[in-house]
Amino acid sequence: MVGWYVTLHIIDVPLSVMDSVKTGRPLVLVSLLPHEHKMSVVHLLVRRHPSNTEPIKSKEELIFHCGFRRFRASPIFSQHTSADKHKMERFLRPDSPTVVSVYAPITFNPAGALLFKQRDDGAQDLVATGSLLSCDPQRIVLKRIVLSGHPFKINRRSAVVRYMFFNRDDIMWFKPVELRTKWGRRGHIKEALGTHGHMKCVFDNQLPSQDTVLMNLYKRVYPRWTYDPFVEFPLPWVKREATVEMQDLDDME
Repeated sequence: MVGWYVTLHIIDVPLSVMDSVKTGRPLVLVSLLPHEHKMSVVHLLVRRHPSNTEPIKSKEELIFHCGFRRFRASPIFSQHTSADKHKMERFLRPDSPTVVSVYAPITFNPAGALLFKQRDDGAQDLVATGSLLSCDPQRIVLKRIVLSGHPFKINRRSAVVRYMFFNRDDIMWFKPVELRTKWGRRGHIKEALGTHGHMKCVFDNQLPSQDTVLMNLYKRVYPRWTYDPFVEFPLPWVKREATVEMQDLDDME
């Protein structure tokens, strides 16, 4: 009934959580829907807050406020596209929406999201705002690595490329991968020459001598398992006003 007093006995609570709870601060209890106690890969669609301009690297520890939950985790960033594969971003972009992926308990829509970064003094800066996109462990996030090589000998449609690999086994392993150049040429590896990493490549047009041969490699990545539900309360925000000494005013005059 409404207005009844309820006594709760909670077990397995760390001492750090009990110390962070201030006397007189109310505690809110929330009932969970089915499967909300299970862990999954949670994707948040966020946009960088204009008040924060510091670079935020991927897999950097952040504090999340997602729905009724507050936790600490190290997410990865990826592009928000309609494709089935999404390129990983090394930094949180300030000019476009970004998908933030993190291991966290399952949450159902609608749920807002706030991302904070904790400073050394305990204060928290707002980094990004957004909402829950989905809880989907099948979403593919790919990290791209670019290998580069230099054309050593150039013929009409082929060229000998070096400095991309340094042994014959690597050339034979990556032989099916397509090549491209900075000047827009497309090609593939034809054969390995010798044992020191030289290879013969065929292209759709002749290469200029200043061109660079590139190979794109992709690897599926996942966020780090660093979920921590025990987050301290942030320090109260205090407005800081700049003060000017009278001596400085005299110097300005």
